[in-house]
Amino acid sequence: MESQALVSAILAKLPKIGKWQNQFIAHLIPLFMSIKGRINFMQMSRFGNYSMTTYRNQFDKPFAFGEFNAEHVRQKGSGYHAIFFDPSHIRKSGKHTFGKGLYWSGCDSSMKQGLEIGGIAVGDIVNHTAFHYEAVQTPTTATLKSKGKTLLENYADLLIERQDSLLQFSDLLAVDAYFSKRSFVDRILNKSKFKLISRLRDDAVMYYLFTGLPSGKRGRPQLYDGKIDPHNPNQQHLPICYQDAEIKIFSGVIYVKSLDRKVKISIAHYLDANTGKTKAIKTYFCTDICLSGWHIVKVYKLRFQIEFLYRDANQFAGLEQCQARSEQKLYYHRAGGPVQHGSNYCFNCKICSLFESPSSRKAGLFYGRCQNPLSQQTIVR
Repeated sequence: MESQALVSAILAKLPKIGKWQNQFIAHLIPLFMSIKGRINFMQMSRFGNYSMTTYRNQFDKPFAFGEFNAEHVRQKGSGYHAIFFDPSHIRKSGKHTFGKGLYWSGCDSSMKQGLEIGGIAVGDIVNHTAFHYEAVQTPTTATLKSKGKTLLENYADLLIERQDSLLQFSDLLAVDAYFSKRSFVDRILNKSKFKLISRLRDDAVMYYLFTGLPSGKRGRPQLYDGKIDPHNPNQQHLPICYQDAEIKIFSGVIYVKSLDRKVKISIAHYLDANTGKTKAIKTYFCTDICLSGWHIVKVYKLRFQIEFLYRDANQFAGLEQCQARSEQKLYYHRAGGPVQHGSNYCFNCKICSLFESPSSRKAGLFYGRCQNPLSQQTIVR
């Protein structure tokens, strides 16, 4: 299978991996894609080559999944990337499960018991998809409090610690609107080399920059030239940088009060294809004032590909089915199997070899052909 050849090629380039661990990883990853039903230690022992005790023991040993996934991106990516980050809630029961607590669930729009992972992905802008890089478990509220950190500071530090590895792919970091807060933005920009792309709240206070000549009067020179109305932008300050039948983008450098800094914004007016009227307005921003307005919108919209990793891993690759309770085994299960391959194989047949990034995936749709001779049919996702 192509997936086995790819895994072997990646492992051959990773240093300091023993022969036994090399064989185990080469066996484990295709196994995740071939198991029908729940994916846990018992199922692995049924479908795999080793006993349940062997799988449990191997999951307790560290492995450099970040380096493994980075090599995967280098071999299969287009070279035109952006970094995505997004937390995700995982349902998990048990009084002795490491890190179990109350976390926000976007699906339920409420706080739920379970675990949370901070997922990092490398987005492929050309192929319109995302490669999983790493999933790190979020500490509980009590643990963060003992360290004197807030949740946003923990998310920022997670990315800052891995910046040396991530910057080899891109310095553009795209996060959703929850992270458009000053504490997160300042920490990322002050302690890393990332350029942040995100979306502002609909009620964000923004001001045009004053570009006229000084008045010559006493006092501080004029800095701003009025408040921005996203519904009716001043095209002298925010000219149209892109327009088609579906979207119109106004872009320019402005001042955002909540961030207390100048940023490049793209106000996107989404148009009704039939009437041409504006049906929705969203304001995106980037801390790199030289980035084009259309590129800001494109990268942010591509950020949603990381959500497909979570969805696919949940539905088809056993993200929430790990039987372990310890920190290392939970990390191994998340990083070694489900999230990494959640969007990289056929959903009609897990035995197929569609392991690589699809080249024609757009807006969540994936067109391919199953390689299993027992199920030769077109796959549409």
